[in-house]
Formats: sequence, C-alpha cells, structure tokens
Amino acid sequence: MARIYLTGRVTIETDDGLVEPSAFPGRQGRLAFVRLAAEPRRIEREMLADILWPDALPDAWDGALSAIVSKLRRTLARADLGAALEAADGCYELRLPPGSWIDLREAVNAIDRAEGDLRRGDTASAWSNATVASAIFRRRFLPGEAGPWVEGMRRRLLDYELRTHDVLAAVWIARGDPTTAMESARRAVDLAPFRETTHARLMEVQLAAGNRAEAIRTYEALRALLADTMGIEPGERVQALYERAIA
Repeated sequence: MARIYLTGRVTIETDDGLVEPSAFPGRQGRLAFVRLAAEPRRIEREMLADILWPDALPDAWDGALSAIVSKLRRTLARADLGAALEAADGCYELRLPPGSWIDLREAVNAIDRAEGDLRRGDTASAWSNATVASAIFRRRFLPGEAGPWVEGMRRRLLDYELRTHDVLAAVWIARGDPTTAMESARRAVDLAPFRETTHARLMEVQLAAGNRAEAIRTYEALRALLADTMGIEPGERVQALYERAIA
C-alpha cells in the first residue's frame, strides 16, 4: 500500500522504500502530482497547464506538459504507480489502487469524525481524530509555490486546521482543562486574526475558565483590529460574549 504525503515534503512511501521530492521531475512535476493526488478527478490538460504556469502559458506548453507528465509517470513507476496516471480525451486522472493512503484525505476524514465524536459526547475519540488532523494540517503546503490553485488550497487547509483547534478547545473544556483549551483557541486566533469565530471561541474558553477580564481583553483587541482595518464592529456572537463578560 502506498502512503502519499502532500503536505510538508511531497513523498510517496511504499514497502520498497521512499520516492522523495528530488525524484519528481522538477517543481512542475511535483506540483502536477500534488494536484492530481489532492483532487482525484479528471482534469483537462489546459487546466493543469494553468496550474503549472499560473502567470502565462508558454508558447509550447502542450509539448512541455506532455514531457512533464511522461517524466512524472516514470517517477510513479518507482512506486508501482506508473499505470495509475491515466490520459484520455485530453484529460489526466490519477487512479490510485484501493487502500492507498493520502495524508490530506486522511486529515479531512479525521476532522469530520472528530466533529461527529464531539456531537456524541465521545471526547476521547474526538481528541484522537482531531490530533491526527492537526498534525497533518499544520504542515506547510507546497512552500515556494504560488498561483490561484495553490493559494485556494491553502485557504481550504486553513479552514480545516481551524476546525481542528475548535474541536480540541471544546474537548479540553469538556475535560475540565481550560488552560490547554486556551492554547488551542489562541492558536486559532494567531492563524486567522481577522476571523470573528476564532475570537469567539477564545472568549468562550476564557469565560468557561472564569477569566472574564481576559475575555474582555480579547474582545477589545478584536474590536480595535476591525475598527482600524475595516471600520466595522464585532458581530452578534462576539458582542453577546462581551456582554456576558461585563455582566
């Protein structure tokens, strides 16, 4: 069974060894592989080319893309996956064998399970699944790469990572450990300082811990940030928490 890591160092792990980043055909070959593995559905050649050359397609992009894909197929053959990269009707698709493990797919499934666990009150399983997801989502995604698809994926992964911190904060509150809960909540605020939901969760944790003054400080910091950058006030959820803090 192949284990594929798309975050951090792009790597394929098999029973016979590793296919490491240096084995991929340059940065564009690595990028093509990540796109095909991260979103396992058919993609038109020109759409894939737009990801590899986000600024402008070169004049001979069609031949260049064919060469990259050919080299990528040889790289995948080292992990017995050469036949998994299919080309048909002007499209490419990566059809991995059943049982193949992909870190991003596992992380998404894990956070979905964690949220379900939390709704059922199973904090032990919620913690376990959220911890798995967090370990994957905090790894950097394609460092040094740019372009609409890469940046869109980073936004999606940030959303998932924030969900893991939200679950972990709720787990630790349920277990009576507000200090550890605050660490998760503060991490979310650091990752997304303009998202009111992260500040709201931190205020909820602070109030659950009896730290009303800290909750007020969190509110004031958000209020100043929003006023200075966008000229708006915090929304209803944050405002309601502030009123609880000062009551």
